[in-house]
Amino acid sequence: MIDRRAFLRVSALAGTAIASGTALASGTPAWAGPRPADWTALARGLGGRLVRPGDTSYDAARLVFNTAFDSTRPAAVAYCRTAADVAECLGFARRYGVAVTSRSGGHSYAGWSTGPGLVVDVSPMSSVRYSGGHATVGAGARLVDVYSQLGKHGVSIPAGSCPTVGVAGLTLGGGIGVVSRKYGLTCDVLESARIVTADGRVLTCSATENPDLYWASRGGGGGNFGVATSFTFRTHTTRDVTVFFLHWPWRKAAAAVRAWQAWAPYAPDAMWSNLHLNHDPSPDVQIGGLYVGGRAGCERLLADLVHRVGADPSSRWISASSYDHAMMIMAGCSTLSVSQCHRPGSLPGQTANGRLVRDSFSAKSHMAYTPLSAAGISALIGQVAASGRHSVLLDALGGAVGRVTPDATAFPHREALFSVQYYAHRAGAAAWTRAAHTAMRPHFGDHAYVNYIDPELPAWRRQYYGANADRLARVKAAYDPGRLFRLPQGV
Repeated sequence: MIDRRAFLRVSALAGTAIASGTALASGTPAWAGPRPADWTALARGLGGRLVRPGDTSYDAARLVFNTAFDSTRPAAVAYCRTAADVAECLGFARRYGVAVTSRSGGHSYAGWSTGPGLVVDVSPMSSVRYSGGHATVGAGARLVDVYSQLGKHGVSIPAGSCPTVGVAGLTLGGGIGVVSRKYGLTCDVLESARIVTADGRVLTCSATENPDLYWASRGGGGGNFGVATSFTFRTHTTRDVTVFFLHWPWRKAAAAVRAWQAWAPYAPDAMWSNLHLNHDPSPDVQIGGLYVGGRAGCERLLADLVHRVGADPSSRWISASSYDHAMMIMAGCSTLSVSQCHRPGSLPGQTANGRLVRDSFSAKSHMAYTPLSAAGISALIGQVAASGRHSVLLDALGGAVGRVTPDATAFPHREALFSVQYYAHRAGAAAWTRAAHTAMRPHFGDHAYVNYIDPELPAWRRQYYGANADRLARVKAAYDPGRLFRLPQGV
């Protein structure tokens, strides 16, 4: 069995990560900060728990997934149990001019799941309930728990593979996942959401209630319009699937890229795949994926791919699987229990027997609207071949994702063929991702995925949101006119 942690150290589908920022309440004098007694009063007013510097849990509570941001020291972390707790925190932030950051799973690529002020952590709101084709999921639920709890009812939602990503960030940024070509993005099956806005109101947003906020919450990015506390999704019935991983030697990299990009976005909806060009620690070509169906049908489609590559893979692993176990394989947790497929600890979102570890990484993205030319393929392979520990991850779109118009939701990249993520860790990570992204810009153009948020990205509004940027700005002005929620790349 393949080491899935190496395959997807941080999922290209993760999407995930809740992207949140900081803000000073409009009109609040800079000197009007809270005193210790004010923080104590906030703690007493919460049904959840407020963790402050000096508390025994503080050093664990302040950490997010990426260890690169371990130096950030929030003034407090509020573990909110209810929407009322969130409203209390936002009122405190307005009153005292405290920077506020929302956090679900803590996977923001830019580190914007934390900050120097008050971190509003929704992890305690993690319930997963199912009834009559609909799932109501707390905003702090981790994906591994969403899959596990819904699996007991024989249903699921399309979502990402990184198990500790919070459902909130994934959904609010769009939600590319391992069955997206079959069932759509996570935001495509979102029927309604409960959101606490900057003024403390708890709003339901759907196609009929606060429809503009509902539209913006389907791809407009986390941390922009309010703090989500729960989501109601339309579910699909699960069935057995087939999981596969094929490898080719590095000398076949160009042939594999050429074949995959002509095959993957146009395959039947049931077939989702990704192409990983890895240099971690040595060069490797891997095409993996999931087919919603039996092994025979999967084998037929893969035979076409192999024919296009023009060479048999050097290794292959193809296996029929239950849907639930397939999600564990994709999470890198095939040999672990659901409880073990968490970070270890006693805080919300962690488990006592958790085995997953954090990572220090740098990442950037493109959305590919056209296939790479021969020159583009050569450039991509050249970047991966450079020394270091890094990968380029291409994830197929098309199918159900592409049958939604670009303005139907805030996620604009409906015509993209695949997403591209440049991911590196260890020494030289940031330099490599920067160089690779720059080298590939002439070939992919200026399109990026907000859930792979990039603090160095120029003209980021158009790259993340395309023609939807102006409407998002109008929604922001309506629901947060004082800009309480102010990311460095905030709408």
